Amino acid sequence: MPQTKRTVKGVLGGLLGLVGLSVVAGVLATAAVTPAIAVAGVSGSQALTLFDNLPSYLKPTAPMAPTTIYGNDRDGKPFEMATFYEQNRVPVTFDQVSPLLYDAVLSSEDKNFYSHGGVNLLQTAKAAVENLTGASSRGASTITQQYVKNALIQQCEQGVPPNDPEYDTKMQQCFIDAAQAKGAEGIERKLQEMRYAVQIEKDYSKNEILLGYLNVSNFGGTTYGVEAAANRYFGTTAAKLNLAQAATLAGMVQEPNLLRIDRPTAGTWTDKEGVAHNTAEDGYATTKERRDYVLFEMHENGQITQEEYDAAVAAPVEPNIQETAQGCGAAGDNAYFCQYAKAVVENDEAFGATAEERLENMRRGGMKIYTSLDLRVQAPAVQAVHDRVPAAMDGINVGGAGVSIEASTGRILAIAQNTRFSEAADASLANGESAQVFAADSAHNGSSGGFETGSTWKLFTLLEWLEQGRSVNEVLDGRSRIFGNFPQCGGTYTQVEDVGNFGQGRGSVSTVSRFTAVSLNTGFLAMAQQLDLCDINKMAKRLGVHYGDMGDVTKDGTAPNDPFPTVLGSKSVAPIQMAGAYATVANKGKFCEPRVIDKVIGQDGEEIAPPKASCTQVISPEVAATAAFALRGVMEGGTGAGANPYDGVQVIGKTGTAETSHTMLVESSTNVTTAVWVGNVTGREDLRRFYAHGTRLVDIRYPLAKEIQRAANAVYGGDRFPAPDANLTRRVVKDLPSVIGLSVDEATQTLEKAGFTVRVGDPVDSTVEKGLVAEQDPGAGSAPGGTTVTISPSSGTPPESAIPNVVGSKFGQAKKALEDAGFSVNEDGCNGGATVVAQDPGAGSNAAPGSTITLSCLSEEEDEE
Repeated sequence: MPQTKRTVKGVLGGLLGLVGLSVVAGVLATAAVTPAIAVAGVSGSQALTLFDNLPSYLKPTAPMAPTTIYGNDRDGKPFEMATFYEQNRVPVTFDQVSPLLYDAVLSSEDKNFYSHGGVNLLQTAKAAVENLTGASSRGASTITQQYVKNALIQQCEQGVPPNDPEYDTKMQQCFIDAAQAKGAEGIERKLQEMRYAVQIEKDYSKNEILLGYLNVSNFGGTTYGVEAAANRYFGTTAAKLNLAQAATLAGMVQEPNLLRIDRPTAGTWTDKEGVAHNTAEDGYATTKERRDYVLFEMHENGQITQEEYDAAVAAPVEPNIQETAQGCGAAGDNAYFCQYAKAVVENDEAFGATAEERLENMRRGGMKIYTSLDLRVQAPAVQAVHDRVPAAMDGINVGGAGVSIEASTGRILAIAQNTRFSEAADASLANGESAQVFAADSAHNGSSGGFETGSTWKLFTLLEWLEQGRSVNEVLDGRSRIFGNFPQCGGTYTQVEDVGNFGQGRGSVSTVSRFTAVSLNTGFLAMAQQLDLCDINKMAKRLGVHYGDMGDVTKDGTAPNDPFPTVLGSKSVAPIQMAGAYATVANKGKFCEPRVIDKVIGQDGEEIAPPKASCTQVISPEVAATAAFALRGVMEGGTGAGANPYDGVQVIGKTGTAETSHTMLVESSTNVTTAVWVGNVTGREDLRRFYAHGTRLVDIRYPLAKEIQRAANAVYGGDRFPAPDANLTRRVVKDLPSVIGLSVDEATQTLEKAGFTVRVGDPVDSTVEKGLVAEQDPGAGSAPGGTTVTISPSSGTPPESAIPNVVGSKFGQAKKALEDAGFSVNEDGCNGGATVVAQDPGAGSNAAPGSTITLSCLSEEEDEE
């Protein structure tokens, strides 16, 4: 173990360094390098001035370090999903490094590290001359000076933006400026290195300097720091390195790209004959030579025994290369969740004010990002999607995705997808490969346009209906017909298309609750005719919904309030957005923005504020509870019953089909909401024509949603939904006016204004003027709102009436009865007291009002007889 306290000799030996900023230090330092200066053509006085004018303070910045994204395993413990880096570095503390490695580095690089003051003047002067004359490429500097050099390189590299078009050139120049300068520039670099080294020795302990050097140093390629080097080259940690491994890494640090041991055949250098050296084939001979030198120095310094030395020298160089894949591709089944989280880091200002700053923090900032992924839900979701939806199929670019959100927080628990994650340039959907997150919008690495939601969009018409105080038990005419005159933003949108229903159904007169359960298009269009299309779109926006291309749902430039996208969902939206909207209903009207990041820890161990999480009450609890009541009908006997887990946890939900090209289903307990989508990633193939594992693609959403929601219910459970609001479930009875005698148009307007629907029947005979309403059914009084009233216009022909039987009556009585029935009487010789013995037309015959009935009577004499 290296010393932790400096000796008296070390203090005296370091005196020059401690007063290095003084004139004495300047003179001595200048004198030490005077031969080199002379060779460079610089006078001693010039050199002294040069030294005095050099910057005197260096504060090493935290080195570039990978950012790591974590998920939560089945025990709730963080696990590493993916890392992102330019320099693969895992900073460690002093106690996390094997003492063997410290001894190896000190023996071969700087034997007097713990006794000098940061600068070895004679060695530095010698190195300056050799650099100037080209005799050697090595610096012969102290570890402190090497630490300064690497810190300067690191600071220079950190000043090159990751997306700089000249990135490679500028990064290489950083190394050249700090490590390969020649001539006068080389002398100045050495002087600056010395001056900084003196200051570093005053500001930091020896252990801090040694550890800083080992954490910042390159070990070949993108491998930086001893921990990453131990991981990559030997599959172990810096704390567990054995003697041979420690000596190998200590030797590599001088010329890392020459001595790296992860190139089994290509070699790191070739001779004049083109023969590759330092490969697995020659036992990494160059590296072994350097390793054995380190072992020799350790033995000479008494840090290892003869037996240890002999055994280590006899051992071959045996790398155990561990590939350190970076990016979301390393996240396996969690790659699409990782890709969503990565997009948040790239786009949210919590990680930097500009895109360049956020990229730099992602690849260099050493952050630990803890996400909301819950493997207890994620793993079953991935399994369900892979079991149900093939990665690729002939004839269709098929896609399938599932996402689950915690309703009360917006935390995204799972994102699963059918394709294999690939960011390769030749990745193709035809091969089942994609880097797009089908569940996400374009701002989160999703499909640029999202996918059509179908009838899951009807949620917003239902919520607007309830918010207007309308009841789910109100009756409307939901029969198929030509719909027109939709209110929109104070105006009117006229739609002249005859709208049908799933399975060519013609609809029915029923309640809003029933329309919801069976997803009746014509029923919801009837509702929308009594609302405002603009308000329906605004409701969607309030629940956090935007189009998949990030477009505002209230500002679609082509037809801002067309009832088809507004009511029936023919626009494209990301499944995560729909899950967030339904989660709002489950969360008693409080919308929580979907989010994936729980906590962020900086490289310094301090917590960084994560992206803002917001939950806002956007609809009343009463509206939410009543909407949930209607949506329960979907899952309990309605169109979504096939997706109900029936595991004792109550769920709400809604199905959606967009012209059989896209299918969606959203369901939710009080705690977790799941949205699934199966459809065409591109194109519009009919999902009914394709089968996977014996199930039509159009039907896969049901078992898929059921399995994912069941997994969520098993972990998070759920309560019963609150009872619906009494007022919003009331039976609606309205006053039904009489429209007899009005024109058909006047009667229709009067009835519709009163909340009823109208059907015009066939003309009927009536004394009412031709064309005016002669009959209505039901008649005036009261009836449930939405009841269909049939009105019948008059034909203009009076109706015939049955002639009453007056035979046997006294003539006076008979005459009165016929006249009361609307007929005229031909007395034919009858008088008031005579008895009627015949009538023509006869009794029971029909005759028009005013017709003459001829009566025959007995004479008074005959009557007396």
